[in-house]
Amino acid sequence: MKYQKNITFESLKKKISSYITDEKELNLISKAYNFASEKHFGQKRLTGDDYIIHPLNVAYILTSIKADADTLSAALIHDVMEMCGVKESEIERKFGKNIASLVKGVTTINKLNFSGDSEAVINNQRKILVGLSEDVRVIIIKLADRLNNLQTMYVLSPEKQKETAKETLDILVPIASRLGINSIKQDLEEFCLRYLKPDEYYDIVEKLNATKAERDEAVRRMIDAVDEILNKYGIKHETKGRSKSIYSIYKKLDKGKRFSDIYDLLALRIYVDTEQECYQALGIIHSKFKPKPKRFKDYIAMPKTNMYQSLHTTVFGIDGQLYEIQIRTYDMDKVAEYGIASHWSYKEKGSNVKAAMQNDMEKQLQFFRTIMDLKNTEEDPEEFVKTVKEEVFQNTIYVFTPMGDVIELPKGATPVDFAYKVHSNVGDRTSGAIVNSNMVPLDYELHNEDIVKIITNNKGPSREWLKFVKTTQAKNKIKAYFNRVNKEENLKKGEEALVRELKKRKIPSAEFFDEDNSKKILSELKFNSFEELYIALGSGKILPETVVTANKKEPSREERVLEKIGGHESKKISNGLVSVPGIDEIKVNLAMCCCPIPGDKIIGYITKGYGITIHRIECPNVASLDERLIKAEWNQTNEKVPTNILIKSNLESNVIIDVVSRANNNEVTVNSFSNHKMRDSNTLEMTVLVKDREQLNKFITSLEMVNNIISVEREIK
Repeated sequence: MKYQKNITFESLKKKISSYITDEKELNLISKAYNFASEKHFGQKRLTGDDYIIHPLNVAYILTSIKADADTLSAALIHDVMEMCGVKESEIERKFGKNIASLVKGVTTINKLNFSGDSEAVINNQRKILVGLSEDVRVIIIKLADRLNNLQTMYVLSPEKQKETAKETLDILVPIASRLGINSIKQDLEEFCLRYLKPDEYYDIVEKLNATKAERDEAVRRMIDAVDEILNKYGIKHETKGRSKSIYSIYKKLDKGKRFSDIYDLLALRIYVDTEQECYQALGIIHSKFKPKPKRFKDYIAMPKTNMYQSLHTTVFGIDGQLYEIQIRTYDMDKVAEYGIASHWSYKEKGSNVKAAMQNDMEKQLQFFRTIMDLKNTEEDPEEFVKTVKEEVFQNTIYVFTPMGDVIELPKGATPVDFAYKVHSNVGDRTSGAIVNSNMVPLDYELHNEDIVKIITNNKGPSREWLKFVKTTQAKNKIKAYFNRVNKEENLKKGEEALVRELKKRKIPSAEFFDEDNSKKILSELKFNSFEELYIALGSGKILPETVVTANKKEPSREERVLEKIGGHESKKISNGLVSVPGIDEIKVNLAMCCCPIPGDKIIGYITKGYGITIHRIECPNVASLDERLIKAEWNQTNEKVPTNILIKSNLESNVIIDVVSRANNNEVTVNSFSNHKMRDSNTLEMTVLVKDREQLNKFITSLEMVNNIISVEREIK
């Protein structure tokens, strides 16, 4: 959108009136303009223009995405707090809490000085910007504000132009892309390229102008051919030529392509009424024009994360030239151009805009916040940034390495968490920590902006660390280390234990380990090799006497238990969660197939060599068994145990955020999940940690209330 140097409020209002007709909303916008005009009276911009020209242009840019009345009003007065000293309370008194909040949000992020060279710092700054914007419309106003500043940046020094352009490309353009606001994103990119690489920019402009007449004629002929064939089959449609953005051409040239090789300079876009007609039009076009292999993309069936939907294909068209064709509905086009801003609900009566549209926007914004990959941040000396970090990122801290790199950690994290965040090798070799020049214990709780130095040696981690580390990454790395070490230790320990048991029973090793007997033992105990068997022995999963008696008539310990309990109660043994009648040293495990939890009716099954496994009564794996079953009962405990649930949801929905939110509300821990897309639905397979059946049932009930969830059930494998 071009800069409107002589813009007036009347020309702006005419544009607004093309889609906002409510008199009350139009009066609100007029009131905002009059307020801004009064406050900025006498102020000038570096261009020499009256200052009011800037907010008028910002609002005018926002009309291109059909912004609502509150957003336009906030855009008109977005600088009055910073430039005119107006208090938030005055704005709230005159325009309401909603508009005051938007203006305050824009003012706050305008104070931030975003710059940096590392990708990690840039990623973090995007997150800070998004995190400061409770209402997504704050970001949208900021994007329009920056676009207008770029339009008038010719008055600044070349150094300042490049600095601002780089910041825009690094921080704001990816946000505009994620929110799907393509119309503003492309303008931002073009201005940035003009200031950052003027030679390349004007070279592309010159080449485009030189070939414009030829390209326009080729596109016109292709449009006529497409219209003819679609009309023949009765597909109501509209076809337009589509110009390739200068920045996207630059990116392709920068990757080594020649200008003549950029075939999608010839591009068409076809608009139809329904999704079904998109696919019909595609089939008809492919029947007439041969498609280029590997150039078809179906973003209707698989939309982009910013909600973009369209069919993309490249075909050999008139005179054998390649044409990129996009096919979409009119509704899809609104989303493609406006992204999240396509959800403006300015026609709602009896409620403010936020109530009408914020639901959908907040889900998208929350998703955006979640997928931001943050590893580093940048220190800002201004006091308000510290406050913002405490308020917005209350569950996150940022600490520094001695070299000044910044690491994000959860609140309560320790030097060990920090070490594993830096590198797994550093974590494994950690022996001490110095924080802010002071030696601290390894379970010390780190605070925002601590400078952390890790002392290392070759001893390896301690199992005790698992009791205090906060991050899943640290826990997994520590466990992985001991799994590697334990495998070797258990192999040796298991072999020694079996040799001792053979000596105790005076069984010759040569006889025991002969080929036939060895095969029978491995087959009976279901191991592939003696190495696996030794590891199981060393880790205590099976007992040496179980191995020795595996191929003998002598009863194993489990079988002797079965004989002893035959019909009468004896001493109870327990694994902490469950008690069963029996004798000492029998392992009690929860079955992985049905994942019983306290509150379930349970029964024990005496296995061969693996102790007693606890199943739910209704588990099909024990339903048909009459022998080797034993009574079992739950102990009183607050320990959380895992169980599996299956969540079936609508195909087009993403319910993960809702599920995780409800899990937190019910104090249920999500341990892991995987998503499986079926023909007509999604199935989310999830392992959760719960205290008992009552807690799980409350969680399931809350999930069943989510609109897009079809069913929730416990899984038995």
